[in-house]
Amino acid sequence: MALSDFIAAVVAVLRRRPGDLLPVYALGAAITAIVRVVPFVGIAVAYLFLAATGRLDTIRTALADLESPPTDPNADPEAFESWANGLEPVFDQLWTLPLGILAAVTIGVSVLLFALLSAAVAAGQLSACYSRLRNNRGLLAAFDGARRYWLRFLGLFILEFLCWSVVLVTVGIGAALLAGAISLGTGSMLLIAPVVLLAGLFTVVLLVLIRALFAFAPVAIVVDDAGVFGSLRSAAGFVRAQPVEAVFYYAMAILAMIALSMVTGLLSLVDVVTLGSLVSALVLFPALDLLKTAIYCGYRDRLTPPEPPTRSLRAQFRAGLRRGWTELVSYVRSTPGTHVLVLALGLLGFWMGWAAAGPFAGTFDASIATRLEGMFPPTMALELFGNNWLVALTTAYGGVAFVIPAIVSVLFNGIALGITARLEVDPAELAAFVVPHGIIEIPAILIAGALGISVGVTAWRTWRGRAARTDLADALERAFWVLVGIGILLAIAALIEGFVSPYYYRLFLS
Repeated sequence: MALSDFIAAVVAVLRRRPGDLLPVYALGAAITAIVRVVPFVGIAVAYLFLAATGRLDTIRTALADLESPPTDPNADPEAFESWANGLEPVFDQLWTLPLGILAAVTIGVSVLLFALLSAAVAAGQLSACYSRLRNNRGLLAAFDGARRYWLRFLGLFILEFLCWSVVLVTVGIGAALLAGAISLGTGSMLLIAPVVLLAGLFTVVLLVLIRALFAFAPVAIVVDDAGVFGSLRSAAGFVRAQPVEAVFYYAMAILAMIALSMVTGLLSLVDVVTLGSLVSALVLFPALDLLKTAIYCGYRDRLTPPEPPTRSLRAQFRAGLRRGWTELVSYVRSTPGTHVLVLALGLLGFWMGWAAAGPFAGTFDASIATRLEGMFPPTMALELFGNNWLVALTTAYGGVAFVIPAIVSVLFNGIALGITARLEVDPAELAAFVVPHGIIEIPAILIAGALGISVGVTAWRTWRGRAARTDLADALERAFWVLVGIGILLAIAALIEGFVSPYYYRLFLS
């Protein structure tokens, strides 16, 4: 097959039915939302422990007696050091054996959960790619693949990590011994630099070869139903048999990563950092996975992609926005009870944040005017949209873990708002800033929370055998289009927050 056929297959899959593939990649972005439930629970347990032992009152007293931190630590280092010394009683209350054990358990469980979820989601993603490239339902294949291949993917991840570790340790020790021997033998340090450079180059070459081999191994697991070591043999056989196609994928992947790094690097210079995460999750990673799966399917003669849409990309984009808005309106109208529950959770979170920040009001201050200093409206709007839509995506799809992450996300956002509001030095200015965009942005985030609860309920019913897997697939696909509608709301809110909210109230509020 021509290399252009693989590109055409990738484009056809992404354009024909994006809602049947991209939700699996949104789930990948939502892993962090699921995992953060663990530290959230850990913090709650720590808070209860501190309250039950009386340590919390001691901390509150110490913070109440603490003066406000200096605005510029570099200008007055002595004042900053004096303020920092005032925190010692707080840390004395926190450094306890039970809290240390709790922190260790929280970190360990978080890392383990992240590894397991990453393996399962990666297996589901490539299974969905393989199914869509054969013109079958992607989300159903993702469920089967995650359940069937997650352990093999985890084993592959661990094996690659071990290979990298062996290379780094072996070459590092070898280079150190060789450099030491040369230094002792010659009595000069001049020859050490070439040894280090050669060792570094050798290490890079080995790591690139390892990554090149492991790149196609996950695809071999899905396409060939191979085991961990069998997938490596299949990947090596593919590279030997199809070197041009393999190099084509490597080149495309490297160029795509370099281009994304350059764009995100430039955007970071103007404080736009979350857009790269969105592009990676919804465009770059799916495209690269589809490309290597299509190339491997061509090698196995199993590539039968769907026909590309006949509409232009512009017409399809407009139709997607219309469908997203329609699905958003339909979802809100059909789930009033869920939205009332989410609103109650948000208000509860706000009250919790307000109450928790009460003892620290006056000691720690927040100022909306200070946070807005130096903001450039276009980049501010872009960053706000990217951040808020990423929050909406992770909240909605994090709910697939039986609702809990969606509830935690709503509570967390409510707590953050409550703390900010309680510590604000000028509440009237904060309210004036929030109202114009908040009347759009806050409901949009709450809708995402309700969507996460709906998805989680469907996932629970499917796990209990009360709903079919097609019901869960339909719920995830519908959630994708509802999130498109939420994206429209958040784009409008971001424009208002960037260009209107920071300025309009200054005409009448001093």
